[in-house]
Amino acid sequence: MTVPLAEPAAESRARKVGRVALALLYGAAGAIHLARPAAFVAITPAWVPHPGTVVAATGVAELAGAAGLLQTLSPTLRRWAGWGLAAYALCVWPANFHHMQLDMARPDHGLGLGYHIPRLLAQPLIIWWALWASGAVRPRRPRIAAASPVPNRGALP
Repeated sequence: MTVPLAEPAAESRARKVGRVALALLYGAAGAIHLARPAAFVAITPAWVPHPGTVVAATGVAELAGAAGLLQTLSPTLRRWAGWGLAAYALCVWPANFHHMQLDMARPDHGLGLGYHIPRLLAQPLIIWWALWASGAVRPRRPRIAAASPVPNRGALP
């Protein structure tokens, strides 16, 4: 027997702003992945097969996730987009580490630790942002325990 889920509460202004902002960022990133893939191919770890194809697929995934966040017809699709973008952000994290290793090996240190350390630390926040903004996770509400009509006082004296 399945229990129908209750309709989700109205989206807060903060969540809507966060959702649209994240969709715009992912939309721009997806377009850049497709328009200028060379920089992304260059930081793809060697163990990733067919880096050009993978970079193109990540661009498409970012665009699809952004579209899923922006659409207003299906809250379920929006939540799935959030889960997808969160999984995507987790899966590309190794490329961020690889990018830092490549830069640190250069004589000029490329973008430097001032870029890479905050970028690496931001990845879990980006994952959370996708889940929160899409409504995939909701704030926990405290449960109120029902009072027992008769307290159990144990055996009689």
